[in-house]
Amino acid sequence: MKVIGVVGLPASGKGEFSRIARGMGIPVVVMGDVIRAAVEEEGLPLTDRNLGDMANRLRREEGMDAIAQRTLPLLAGLDADRVVVDGIRGDAEVETFRRHCADFTLVGICCGFEIRAQRLSRRGRSDDPRHHAELRERDRRELAWGLGRALAEADYTVCNEGTVAEFEESVIRLLSNLQGA
Repeated sequence: MKVIGVVGLPASGKGEFSRIARGMGIPVVVMGDVIRAAVEEEGLPLTDRNLGDMANRLRREEGMDAIAQRTLPLLAGLDADRVVVDGIRGDAEVETFRRHCADFTLVGICCGFEIRAQRLSRRGRSDDPRHHAELRERDRRELAWGLGRALAEADYTVCNEGTVAEFEESVIRLLSNLQGA
């Protein structure tokens, strides 16, 4: 199975990348869902703070690749030749996927701060930062997990600062090329 990991800062376009992949018939496993499930198991509301605290706790108690380790069994249960893993947040997670998945490719999504902040103000998910200061804090938290180092390790990088159609065209081209790789 080819595993295509996706890494990027909040609102860079990881979810859009996943939507496009699903449209191409590629299953998607969202690492953030692992954290959301852990928060819900404790009966807590799905806020940015609770999700961040849970992600920090899991990494502190189980190691920096805790979320990747909890995601691997989900991949094993899939009957597919390709799968997208959405939401890699650190280099330790990249190392775990490279070690456990014989055919692993990492795609980094880049996007500037102001564009991401504008997208978040429109998206309105319960765990989204609502102000620039909250987004900066979330960026700091995720960069502390090794997200910047993971982005630097990307095999491919897609810039997402244009239109949705431009991004979709880039992602379809990349995923089509990876199919033959």
